[in-house]
Amino acid sequence: MVLLVTFLLTLPAHSAKVPITHESLWMMKRVSAPSVSPDGKWVVFTVTEPSYKEDEQVSDLWIAPADGGAAPRRLTATRSGESGVDWSPDGQRIVFTARRDGDQVSQAYLLDIGAGGEAQRVTTLASGATNPQFSPDGRQILFTSRIPPEGAPKEARKYNARVYDSFPIRHWDRWLDDLQARLFVQTIEEGAKARDLLSGSRLAAEKGFGGVLQSLGGESFSPVWTPDGQSIVFVATVNRTGAAYEEVRTGLYQVSAQGGEPKLLTPGKDSFGSPRFSPDGAWLYALREAHTGRIFNHEKLVRFSWPGVAGPSVVSEKLDRPISGLAFSPDSRTVYVTAEDAGLEKIYEFTASGGAPRSVTDTKAGVYSGLLSPERAAKPFLVALWGSSVNPAEVVRIDADMRRHRNLTSLNAARAAEIDWAPPRHFTFTSSAGKQIHNMLFLPPGFDEAKKYPLFVLIHGGPHSAWRDEISLRWNYHLLAQPGYVILATNYTGSTGFGERFAQDIQGDPLKGPGEEINEAAAEAVKRFSFVDGQRQCAGGASYGGHLTNWLQGHTKNYRCLISHAGLINLESQWGTSDSIYHREVSAGGPVWEQGKVWREQNPIRYAQNFQTPILLTVGERDYRVPLNQTIENWSVLQRLKVPSRLIVFPDANHWILKPEDSRYFYQEIHNWLEKYLRK
Repeated sequence: MVLLVTFLLTLPAHSAKVPITHESLWMMKRVSAPSVSPDGKWVVFTVTEPSYKEDEQVSDLWIAPADGGAAPRRLTATRSGESGVDWSPDGQRIVFTARRDGDQVSQAYLLDIGAGGEAQRVTTLASGATNPQFSPDGRQILFTSRIPPEGAPKEARKYNARVYDSFPIRHWDRWLDDLQARLFVQTIEEGAKARDLLSGSRLAAEKGFGGVLQSLGGESFSPVWTPDGQSIVFVATVNRTGAAYEEVRTGLYQVSAQGGEPKLLTPGKDSFGSPRFSPDGAWLYALREAHTGRIFNHEKLVRFSWPGVAGPSVVSEKLDRPISGLAFSPDSRTVYVTAEDAGLEKIYEFTASGGAPRSVTDTKAGVYSGLLSPERAAKPFLVALWGSSVNPAEVVRIDADMRRHRNLTSLNAARAAEIDWAPPRHFTFTSSAGKQIHNMLFLPPGFDEAKKYPLFVLIHGGPHSAWRDEISLRWNYHLLAQPGYVILATNYTGSTGFGERFAQDIQGDPLKGPGEEINEAAAEAVKRFSFVDGQRQCAGGASYGGHLTNWLQGHTKNYRCLISHAGLINLESQWGTSDSIYHREVSAGGPVWEQGKVWREQNPIRYAQNFQTPILLTVGERDYRVPLNQTIENWSVLQRLKVPSRLIVFPDANHWILKPEDSRYFYQEIHNWLEKYLRK
């Protein structure tokens, strides 16, 4: 009895928090962007319940009352997941795409929310359907499908070859094929046939025609029905085949719902995307990117009068931040946007015609995404996802008369509360070039201010992205810090969320300037925080973060070790083998054969004589953005110079390591590398 009592007394308190693990991170439920019913009563979203075994992962539609009056409940329960949810105008049904028993590809399905029962298949195209949308009268759906080009031979070919006459030939992790994305409209009656709206059009016959290529496959036209339901406005390009030597321009087009020749609504040099109509149907809104000769420009929110497309006038002129989402008040008088701002994603509002932006919430942390508003709600409100680096993303509601959000889902709250993690410490410093550089510091579990911790300097990719206060599976701040490291996440020049000029300033100085800022940020962290051990530092990152890591290899001895995932070593061969090349030429000030200053002075391989820091190299074999040859070239140099190094190639990975067991192994190897060089 005494032994039992002694054992019980030594148990940790039930409320004690535990360090994060790969399992606790990976197995958190993942909530998708919500879809709100037109009357504002219901919100539908996808919940993925992950597994380390692919055939055991579950992904279903869930539904929750938008007033938060009841707990969310599962709406579907099938082996395949659903995506692309849209509500019927009367709020009684939803349409979505799924690949169910008997389907060779994803098809559109209808589900009656009020009556319940099983979802009914609507489309039967051999090429499948994606992103379905109800027409304003609810009798038809609009969707996208990829089909062979008109006139293509129907017989099966006896050879196996990829043949190209123009650029591009690859995108992220796939070779481009000759299938062409098209827009289809179909009534929802049983046995109805879909009609190809672009069939026989001169636009679809253009050699460079297409939608916007997506990073995870397919193309997007971002189509929307016009308010009268008689036509569709969509986004397309006609100069995709010029991607090797010019900016690819996207324009807004209008095509009849019966099909025919589309009309270009936005002539000129600028690009347009993300079209949306105001609830009153009087205005067409879109994002416009000016083509200025720079590799980065903020997209501005603009609006055209409708019908007639007069304008456009700029709505977001006074918001110097990149816009990612758009919603409207039911009376069309107010426009809401999500925009990146210093490591956060905030919600701003404008009057419909523009003016000064106003922050909608007082939230000082995290990221909003998937912003929506119901068109006919009695009282205006917004629905979005919100999450932070210590709060898994959940569906939230923001009422117009409040300055905060409230959760409609809390599917991960209990699990997150068990983890020993803390929000980041934000700080800025003035660089030697006179710029304000934003940083976030993440602390390990069981943190003790009086102790000394090694520093891992984490470098983000892009470069036109940023470290943000959110959870990521690929480079999770807290999982990296878990063994006892302080993580420094620096938003160097080129990062977004700090003004257009700050993002543009990396042009002409792709590696040297940002590399110096990263070193200065590490020195500032050592100076400012007594718990950071300046004698034990490592730096690393992925993609552009890998580029900068390889640059640091030849220009500093500050770090005991380095980690480079999908990083370039040779600007010249990267230009020649990547799936995206023109912006690299613009950034360098001219084509590679002219051997301008950037090509000569900011190419990491030219400084190989200085390489000596131990480095871990990782890469996905199916990465076509920073192809495998870059890592192999780096590896060859390191082996030739006898630099301590380790190479890990993931045969099934693309630019990102997405498979669960690959991800777990990736983190294990990073922790082993850091242990080897920072713990001694």
